[in-house]
Amino acid sequence: MKHLKTISVFEHQRLYVGEHGFRTTHLNALLKLNEYHDGNYFEPIAKGIKFNQYVGVIQVDGLVIEIHPKADKDDDDNKWKGVLLKMLQACGKLKADSSGAANVKRQHLNLLEVYFELYLQELESLVRKGLIKQYRKQTKNTKALKGKLEFAGHIKSNIVHKERFYTTHQVYDSNHFLHQVLSKALAIVGQFTNGSRLQDLASRVQLNFPEVDNKAITAKHLNEMSLNRKTLSYKNALELARLIILNYSPDISSGKEKMLSLLFDMNELWETYILKQLQKASIGFEIEVSGQESKSFWANNSLRPDIVLRKSGKTYIIDTKWKRPNKSTASVNDLRQMYTYCRFWDAEKAMLLYPGDYTENKFMSYLTDDYSKQDNDETSEIDHQCKMGFVSVLQRDNNLNDMLGHEIIEMVLGIN
Repeated sequence: MKHLKTISVFEHQRLYVGEHGFRTTHLNALLKLNEYHDGNYFEPIAKGIKFNQYVGVIQVDGLVIEIHPKADKDDDDNKWKGVLLKMLQACGKLKADSSGAANVKRQHLNLLEVYFELYLQELESLVRKGLIKQYRKQTKNTKALKGKLEFAGHIKSNIVHKERFYTTHQVYDSNHFLHQVLSKALAIVGQFTNGSRLQDLASRVQLNFPEVDNKAITAKHLNEMSLNRKTLSYKNALELARLIILNYSPDISSGKEKMLSLLFDMNELWETYILKQLQKASIGFEIEVSGQESKSFWANNSLRPDIVLRKSGKTYIIDTKWKRPNKSTASVNDLRQMYTYCRFWDAEKAMLLYPGDYTENKFMSYLTDDYSKQDNDETSEIDHQCKMGFVSVLQRDNNLNDMLGHEIIEMVLGIN
């Protein structure tokens, strides 16, 4: 069995050739992956790479690179190694009842293995319940005339065999597109679980899964998939298959190394996590919470704050920032952006929200003359205000802060 070597790094950390078994072939593969994704994942440096805000796992040529989030660079590394799995679970990107998700406290758990296990369990469940069959058109030689006779193909194929008919006819079986997608992802999982604890499970599922045509599956095909009442049970399996197929990069480095990457933008994950926590906490405060509201700004350009809160006729804006500011104040661009949100949403208060220990920050007014038109066509001055907010991601026991939503609402509303 091929042993997989694991390297653990953190976002914005550097990794050089020669460190921890990281070779030039690995570097070249990662640089090509980065190029394929518009240079978002890493920054090339001399004989190495510097990771950006993307976290997750990459597996290439016997090497697993785990990239962990870390909000505070001064914290102990072990404190943050299990955070990504916990946040993915809290954001609904991992099913809570899966055995992988149930063991998120295991810091050595490989993120790919968690998703692989989820996928294999979904397929096993579908096979156990009974896979669906669908009608499809098939064009081939048959011994009986059925369907539509293809004259050109018939003449070409059956000059000698007069007893055969070259027809296009309907077949009712398991060899349809949904199963072809599932089979494609299953083959990828089989490659990357060889030698791992999931090898036996993957082999068993492959043995029980029906043989289907091996067709090229593109992002366009996956985006055009649609389910009906009969195929709704396939939803979770197809979502996982889509994730696996789209993150698979075969022959990315001179046709030698096959790579699978599962990376998440921490800025987006932090925003989703905060939104979920606020929605959960809003019931007790009677607050309406919405994410990614949009308003036209200029031509085809629009404004889109991360989170909008509404309570008792008042509007509050929250913009989430995973990377904390280097200084004691927010950047000028961020402050200008929040002011614009306040103007377009008639919000009195806006907050830039960062991860970190609580810091006492008061709302400060923008020094401008702002007016908002009221229903009676009179104008009244609105005092637009903004502040920086910090909230702890983790509790002292290194679990996620389950009071985070309440703390944010109290910061925004000014509740002591």
